Amino acid sequence: MSDRTDLLPWLAPALARGLALRAHALLLHGPGQVGQLELGLALARGWLCETAASARGEPACGQCHSCRLMDARSHPDFLLLIPQALRESLGWQAAEEGDDGGGAKASKAKPSREIRIDAVRSAIDWGHKTATRGRAKVILIHPGQALNAVAANALLKTLEEPAGRLRLVLTAHDPEALLPTVRSRCQRLPIELPVREVSVAWLAEQGVDAAAVLLAAAGGQPLEALALRADGIDAAAWQTLPGAVLRGQPAAVADWPLTRLVDALQKLCHDLLLLRTAPGLAPRYFEATLLQPLIQGALPSAEALAQWAAALLHAARHDEHPWHAGLRSEALLAQGARLWQTPRSETAGAASSLATLGAR
Repeated sequence: MSDRTDLLPWLAPALARGLALRAHALLLHGPGQVGQLELGLALARGWLCETAASARGEPACGQCHSCRLMDARSHPDFLLLIPQALRESLGWQAAEEGDDGGGAKASKAKPSREIRIDAVRSAIDWGHKTATRGRAKVILIHPGQALNAVAANALLKTLEEPAGRLRLVLTAHDPEALLPTVRSRCQRLPIELPVREVSVAWLAEQGVDAAAVLLAAAGGQPLEALALRADGIDAAAWQTLPGAVLRGQPAAVADWPLTRLVDALQKLCHDLLLLRTAPGLAPRYFEATLLQPLIQGALPSAEALAQWAAALLHAARHDEHPWHAGLRSEALLAQGARLWQTPRSETAGAASSLATLGAR
């Protein structure tokens, strides 16, 4: 994932608004993956930039020593606070060898998905120190909802009364997931979902084939579409899913990460439920023509589809279980295929068995 905002053209209006604000605590929020982290990095670059442009609230110059330090991810006055589990995927290493970013030594335990109180306390102590380059200090917390309750409460005083010229930025896809006491201490900066044409053009520039298909698969979120491709799911693979479910062919999705497979099946179920309950509306994630083989004759009942949705939700909640990937994929495909392999008069009964299969 890049921290170069020139690759994310839809962030320009939000960046301009953010740089014009004088608030010491900002909450960046928008639907899903629309660039919250990238916007936070761009704001930090702008505040720390050492040219006169930064004093006028303009974007970072990209040429000064501070900007080069930000590009190298080694600026002494910038701190990114993220869960250990995100560090590798985002390409941000811990500050010190063996450190988890919060002062605790790394262990063989599974990387945490939370931002814990030790990390917050370490960041607060860091924020009280004098800025090395004399301009400001910035703490970027991503995502804000990763703060557990204890860590979030420890941050409240700093959010209300930051030391010196310290600025804090939190990101969130859902502000309501944060503690009310955290939200109330931050000025909100919303990020709008980019229009389809802008997203498709940007994805095409990144070398994504059939960008419109993958953008729809990602719910209109361009960074999520890029992440899908990075996980080996291109437009062609996405378009094979409805047929693979109909025929119960796990080989078609054998290379998909399980979390991606469960999410894709949930989206397929969503579109089929939409066709069942509101046939006049267009599907959201799959092209209507791809769903035609599944709806020829008759769709499974709304009750059967709802049972499938519940079973998939159960599967999603247990996606970190050490499943055997091949067997799990086969079970998930069989779970969906059962709806079409059972006579229509028996779909309700078949659906009731899905919850049992999903729990295995």
